[in-house]
Amino acid sequence: MQKLGHWINGQMVDGTSGRFADVYNPATGEVQAQVALATKAELDDAVAKAAEAQKAWGATNPQKRGRVMMALVGLLNRDMDKLAEALSREHGKTIPDAKGDVQRGLEVIEYCIGAAQMMKGEFTDSAGPGIDMYSMRQPLGVVASITPFNFPAMIPLWGMGPALAAGNAMILKPSERDPSVPLMLAELCKEAGLPDGVLQVVNGDKDSVDAILDNETVQGVAFVGSTPIAHYIYSRATANGKRAQCFGGAKNHMIIMPDADIEQAADALIGAGFGAAGERCMAISVAVPVGNETADKLRDALVPRIEKLKVAPYTDGDDVDYGPVVTAAAKENILRLINSGVEQGADLVVDSRDFKLQGYEDGFFVGPHLFDNVTTDMDIYKQEIFGPVLSMVRAENYEEAIGHAMDHEYGNGTAIFTRDGDTARDFANRINIGMVGINVPIPVPLAYHTFGGWKKSGFGDLNQHGPDAFKFYTRTKTVTQRWPSGIKEGGEFNFKAMD
Repeated sequence: MQKLGHWINGQMVDGTSGRFADVYNPATGEVQAQVALATKAELDDAVAKAAEAQKAWGATNPQKRGRVMMALVGLLNRDMDKLAEALSREHGKTIPDAKGDVQRGLEVIEYCIGAAQMMKGEFTDSAGPGIDMYSMRQPLGVVASITPFNFPAMIPLWGMGPALAAGNAMILKPSERDPSVPLMLAELCKEAGLPDGVLQVVNGDKDSVDAILDNETVQGVAFVGSTPIAHYIYSRATANGKRAQCFGGAKNHMIIMPDADIEQAADALIGAGFGAAGERCMAISVAVPVGNETADKLRDALVPRIEKLKVAPYTDGDDVDYGPVVTAAAKENILRLINSGVEQGADLVVDSRDFKLQGYEDGFFVGPHLFDNVTTDMDIYKQEIFGPVLSMVRAENYEEAIGHAMDHEYGNGTAIFTRDGDTARDFANRINIGMVGINVPIPVPLAYHTFGGWKKSGFGDLNQHGPDAFKFYTRTKTVTQRWPSGIKEGGEFNFKAMD
């Protein structure tokens, strides 16, 4: 069986802890590899080596660092198929979904080619008599990125791109559930010209995370995952004096107004609710139609679309709509929440609890589900299911609909489908949620804007990618300078001019 280790100082190394985590094939339920889980000593050693490598990398001019990003873009495009296949094999995503995972990360690397522009400071001439002031952005030093299983290419690239382009060294601690792609990305970084030691990939579990949070050399920590863990990491990191950006769970609402194009809205909900088996923090899991007539039309449009979804392993071709969820535990939790919805009185309109795929009975497949008449006190509404489950919460009017989204503890993403500009404008201005779509179901900003949620979906003042990322991974230093103008004719210096 394949054993996966760590990427340290530009090469693969075996773990020394003797502890391993199983890496499953989600389609078959079989263990296909094992990944080493690092000790605190291994993590601390990787940090020390990264700190040494960062000295020269941080002193490298940002234009040259941008050229490494440029080379990495070419390599990511070259190896797109290889990366997507490895990602699908461990995560279960379809190949098109896996390529999208890589592509959205690649776009952030493209943005980071302009590192020299992003690192520029400010200058004020003659702030006082003979006094100039200027600021400069300098890297934090060694930073860490703790990334989730659901985007094993995109989220590592979102972190490593800005961090490395800004002159930092990075410790990447990917999910132990699908570790192959982050290791492949590290190899591509070396091929692109990144010096050894500047990027270290340390596989591990909570022991490794705690070692990162407690290591005094690590100056900044980025995290994406569940809200309880995001809060834990943010609290411990900041208590230890580190900068932190931690993004957690979501319960994204899509409001469908009576004037919306129902067919368009239904198509949008199918992709946003069931794509990638619902394992996306930006998935739409709650549809809020305004008025019973709108709700009935939406339900009638959704049911046949849901029933036609093809659920199968990625190897069945590009017409597969989604594959398995990542682990047996994830499947069990999804089914538990679906059962709670039935017990608490919601109408299970599309019931796929008995879904089995012939030849893949031991795989982690969950069929698509649609609930109607969901109320806000139900577990399926309050909790993030992270599976192929869409809930309909009927609202009598626009104010009730927007209130559902605003009152929920999560504030990652939201959307509204309407033909009315006034309604859309009011929604965008009033909603207390970080990312908003207007007739766009999954409003993930492009690389030159920032990505981040509000409320319990995000902890920290700065978001991922875009200008915020360079602010997060740098410190601003401000210099006030005065050069005395006391040179006499003939070159003799007049010291009295300094008085």
